[in-house]
Amino acid sequence: MICRHFMRFLHSGQSWNSVNKSVLGKLRKKTGYTFANCRKALVLYDNDMDKAEKWLQEQAQALGWSKATKLEGRPTAQGLVGIAVDKNIAIIVEVNCETDFVARNKTFQTLVDSVANACLKFAISKQDIRSSFVKIGLDSEQLKLLPGEDGKLLSDHTALLMGSVGENIFLRRAYCFQANEGILVAGYTHPAPQNTNKVLFGKYGALVAFKQTLPEITEQETVVKLPQDQLGRLFCQHIIGMNPSKIGVEGEDVPTCNSDEEKCMIYQEYLLDPSQTVAQFLADSGVSLVDFARFECGEEVEQCSLNVAVEVEG
Repeated sequence: MICRHFMRFLHSGQSWNSVNKSVLGKLRKKTGYTFANCRKALVLYDNDMDKAEKWLQEQAQALGWSKATKLEGRPTAQGLVGIAVDKNIAIIVEVNCETDFVARNKTFQTLVDSVANACLKFAISKQDIRSSFVKIGLDSEQLKLLPGEDGKLLSDHTALLMGSVGENIFLRRAYCFQANEGILVAGYTHPAPQNTNKVLFGKYGALVAFKQTLPEITEQETVVKLPQDQLGRLFCQHIIGMNPSKIGVEGEDVPTCNSDEEKCMIYQEYLLDPSQTVAQFLADSGVSLVDFARFECGEEVEQCSLNVAVEVEG
């Protein structure tokens, strides 16, 4: 097919100089592909921008699938963690690449955005009002089969990007939180996100599910009730910074002798106020934690743990 186009190009006497520079600039800006490839596409299709863009995507996707086979097994320790929250639904995803240069690329961030929104749509479609809280894990193979906004599978979007940037891209993992019965969800990424988009990006990310009730107080006491979104952010910051392994239950779990090695969250020093423990901060805030998830980009994980769905009956 490509050969036929080139034969037509030679036969018609077209030259590289016949490319419309304005259309070339627009196509380059819209697709992110090199000027040489955009110019070739416009020559093949007589400056028809829509047809040229479609050809570029087809070539990039075909090249991406080819590169995926060649690059399989190459380390992908860089990338981004994405967070999206929509009312009672929250998701956290990790997408990996080979270099930090690509992780900072806007096209790569667009892929993370697509993965996060696909997971959000999946979680919304799986809502179960019979349970007050549901936590669903998705591994790499499950992520690849989710459809993007255009209907194409995320695996196709990944291949398209691989053809563009020339690096191995890996859809690694995700968690979906579904909350009902007064349970709240929140998410946060670090470094603190600069973007104001629906999806937040960072090297670290955390989700938390919690309940808040006003604590009992005496006439002499005053309690400042923090806004729920602020509380959620504070807990996520603690989870990211202190990396607990579980919430813990007083009376069942025993604190460690060395507070610096404490992995049970309720016995950890509260990150933003080390003079008190997380348990004390929870009591003062009238909060009980339901569950949490923490992703650190590139960390070693037990992939099998993602396949377990956790439900709390209402």
